Amino acid sequence: MKKQVSVAFMVLGMLFTVCLIVSNIVEQKLILIGPYEATAGLLLFPITYIVNDLIAEVWGYRKVRLIIWNGFLMNFLAVLVFKLSIWVPGSGNFTNQTAFASVLGNTERMVIASFIAFLFGAFLNAFVMSKMKILQKGRGFSIRAIVSTIVGEGADSLVFFFIAFSGVIPFDDLLMLILTQTAMKTGYEIIALPITNYLVKWVKKREGIDVYDTGVSYNPLKISDL
Repeated sequence: MKKQVSVAFMVLGMLFTVCLIVSNIVEQKLILIGPYEATAGLLLFPITYIVNDLIAEVWGYRKVRLIIWNGFLMNFLAVLVFKLSIWVPGSGNFTNQTAFASVLGNTERMVIASFIAFLFGAFLNAFVMSKMKILQKGRGFSIRAIVSTIVGEGADSLVFFFIAFSGVIPFDDLLMLILTQTAMKTGYEIIALPITNYLVKWVKKREGIDVYDTGVSYNPLKISDL
């Protein structure tokens, strides 16, 4: 008998990947939210953590590990395509090469920073969600969603900004940027919690599944364990 792919799981996986790729493209733009400076990636990137929480809560760590690596590989493919499209000479009718390269051509340092930070943050978020669900015996989803986001987004911001901007901007400004980004992304998750709670309950009921990760290996590289 062939295994069927859950439509809800497939849609969430696609949403996760699209938000990850697009947020990395718009990350270069600095925006103002009130008096605070942030990157435009803040508009989309926290959705990847909401989806991470949802998948970890419903399907467990094994499935969210698959989604994380899939998102990582698709993002890597997107970066390769961006680099190649910048490198290939444009026709005489294409007059926007500079702007095109500016938007899609992140420096190698920024790309490496975003890749490493994403893996650290996403896996820590999933780990905390999984462990807290077992400790809380399935109760208190909102608490573990917030705690896992603080840990995951904090790690993501810490790793990204230190790799991308260490030695470029003053340490005090760097630290403030890390704290501000973590606080804003966590606030984003808190605001979205009513929707996330509803979706978690709806998906659990629709799928008829609520996984507890007892006896699961948390090795991020154990992708074959599905």
